[in-house]
Amino acid sequence: MKQTAKLFMVALIAGAVTLGGYKFFVESDTPTAYVTQNESSFIPTNYAGVNSAAINTDFTDAAERTVHAVVHVQNTTTNRRPSNMMEYFYGGGKSKPVVGSGSGVIISPDGYIVTNNHVIENAAQLQVTLNDNRTYNAELVGTDPKTDIALIKLDSNDEFPYVPFGDSNEIKIGEWVLAVGNPFNLTSTVTAGIVSAKARDLNEFDRNPQSFIQTDAAVNRGNSGGALVNTRGELVGINTAITSETGSYVGYSFAVPSNNARKVIEDIMEFGNVQRGILGISTINTKLAQRQGVDISEGVYIADIEKGSGADKGGLKKGDIIKNIDGYKVAKFSDLVGYLGSKRPDDVVDVTVVRNGNNKTIPVTLIKLETFTIEDTGLEIRNANRAQLKAFGVENGVVVSDTQSQDLAVLKGAIIVKVNDKDVSNIDDVKQIMRTGGFGEAVKLTFVDGNGQLNSYIFR
Repeated sequence: MKQTAKLFMVALIAGAVTLGGYKFFVESDTPTAYVTQNESSFIPTNYAGVNSAAINTDFTDAAERTVHAVVHVQNTTTNRRPSNMMEYFYGGGKSKPVVGSGSGVIISPDGYIVTNNHVIENAAQLQVTLNDNRTYNAELVGTDPKTDIALIKLDSNDEFPYVPFGDSNEIKIGEWVLAVGNPFNLTSTVTAGIVSAKARDLNEFDRNPQSFIQTDAAVNRGNSGGALVNTRGELVGINTAITSETGSYVGYSFAVPSNNARKVIEDIMEFGNVQRGILGISTINTKLAQRQGVDISEGVYIADIEKGSGADKGGLKKGDIIKNIDGYKVAKFSDLVGYLGSKRPDDVVDVTVVRNGNNKTIPVTLIKLETFTIEDTGLEIRNANRAQLKAFGVENGVVVSDTQSQDLAVLKGAIIVKVNDKDVSNIDDVKQIMRTGGFGEAVKLTFVDGNGQLNSYIFR
């Protein structure tokens, strides 16, 4: 019995020693792995957490605030068709009404509506239908073909729902927006997208560049003049154009920024026309500046300064590169055009330029862009600066800034040196010559084109 007890005690001690040694020498060197959800290398596909706000954005409030203020605009024009040669040359023939349509946005409770100029162009009658199917006649208040903005007014004393203006300068690329309009003669239709780009110029070779907001919100025929709104239901743009080979929406739509549209309609209401403020500079594009040895990748290169302009008086210089205006980045010319499009003559802007490698901020008072359309020619002219005259090798003249006919588009940028064989140096000279001419008389204009060739055109 004693022997059995001894053996049991020996076995117990040996087991304890063995277990302790294992714990001390083996298990203490074995790493322990703790698997937690946070250490997973897999990314969940439900975007719960950081991205949930973007995915779950609620558009219902913005849509509700907007749809009743976006209207259908019907434009009736008269197309006269001659039935014989006498009517063709001397007028006459049967009148046929032609109906077009688009959208518009009520911007005040008393029924002012902003739309596109091309929606109401040549209208003999304007009729507006609201989202609740009420129909009103409307009258044209004013238009600005350059920005494709028009202002019309409902013929009624009723009070209407309207969309408040937002600040289009503050919208960001990637921000959600809604396009609201009346495509295909439907009642107000809402589509959603994001801001794809800002200050988009659809034609970089146009001498009157635009500065559009680009979105991927679906826009189709009939959406022209409709609202582009942010998620707060504020108007940030007027839907104007799409880029498409088929004529239907393919992913790109463009809107006039609300700041520019607002400025245009306020000018129309206050002055009857649009007051455009400019710096008084001439520029060349980035690629041309680079070929001339200028170190520039972003910004606007100043090729010349108009004498007596705000740029001249403020201290801007030829060779400066504009990088910033009033705190907004200027990466390309359309950035500058877009911002100045919301300003008026005599406004002061802070222009930040790079000069000799250093940043310099200069306050500049904007001057008025003065233009004049020569009657019966469809040519818009403005005063030419020294750089333009030098480039064409002439001492005097005015520059053709725009044409009303596509057939005359080749004359844009040309210098008119004579009107009716009389030298002209500015717009006032042209006005004086046109006033002394008789009604219906032919107008002879002498041009110098980009190749230095002198040509004369007679307009009857």
